[in-house]
Amino acid sequence: MRYKRPVQVVLLFASFAVLLAGALLFTNAIEWLGHRLGLGQSAVGSLLAAVATALPESIIPVVALITDAEGSGDVAVGAILGAPFMLATIAMALVGVSAFAYRRRRRAGAGLDVHVPTLQRDLGFFLAFFALALLVGIGLPDGLRWLAAVLFVAAYVAYVVLTLRGSGAVQEEETLKPLIMDTTRHDPPTTLTIVVQILVALGAIVGGAHLFVHELLDVAERIGMAPLLLALVLAPLATELPEKANSFFWMRESKDSLALGNITGAMVFQSTLPVAIGVAFSDWDLEGTAFVAGGLGLAGGLLAIYFLQLRRRFTLPAVLVWAALWAAFVVYVAAIA
Repeated sequence: MRYKRPVQVVLLFASFAVLLAGALLFTNAIEWLGHRLGLGQSAVGSLLAAVATALPESIIPVVALITDAEGSGDVAVGAILGAPFMLATIAMALVGVSAFAYRRRRRAGAGLDVHVPTLQRDLGFFLAFFALALLVGIGLPDGLRWLAAVLFVAAYVAYVVLTLRGSGAVQEEETLKPLIMDTTRHDPPTTLTIVVQILVALGAIVGGAHLFVHELLDVAERIGMAPLLLALVLAPLATELPEKANSFFWMRESKDSLALGNITGAMVFQSTLPVAIGVAFSDWDLEGTAFVAGGLGLAGGLLAIYFLQLRRRFTLPAVLVWAALWAAFVVYVAAIA
């Protein structure tokens, strides 16, 4: 039995690598697809890029619920709530760090050059529906739970429609990185190549998520930690932050709408569609730890409204508070584990 622990560690890191590789391929192809479709940068950031980077952690609860192993329901709930919490706290802090780190080369310095209506809409949707997700977790009859699930889906559809109606300027082809799977670099990639890369990326994301759920449950059992606690911290940390490196580099290139849209659009996605799946197909009977994570996530969202929407700039106190919200939850989880 001694060999199993190193093998588990290797498989856990392998699942991270597969998820990351799939997200990298997907995001690269999605930017080209957005350009090919003539979508503005806000729509590409808040819809295409956000959904692409949200897929790994969104697939995890689905796979967990399908697996139906002991503790898989807790993994699903933890992954669903942990992702928006992570986005509204430590992900915001890291993007703020990038704004400060590259302020000398950025056109706006530590300020923001963003499409304000999109930012306002994203944060408003997130706060409203993430709060509703927590309220539903207090307890609802089965009939009302299905109705709530439909409401979350309808909300995201409405969000997509509103975002497409006002998506800002289309990204210039010269600013796009070459398509990774395109073998002819002297001309734009074909639509078929873009679609093939998206399908390959999806395969990597689904496979990595399946491996991640299996190993996460095994590790949780061996170290004696509740699957919910491990999923709330480890799942979003492993699947959200690596992909948010895109936002870090977009801030460096002064593509603020893409950088923030990648995060705020994912916050809307994570607080609606995965929640709908959780409400419909799991018990969705939230406990104290889940409410703590949800409350801290809402606090991070309110902070984003004040500094990003109203003041339209990152400040050092805001970055420190976002980081502190995430750190406080990690300390809380460690204390009760």
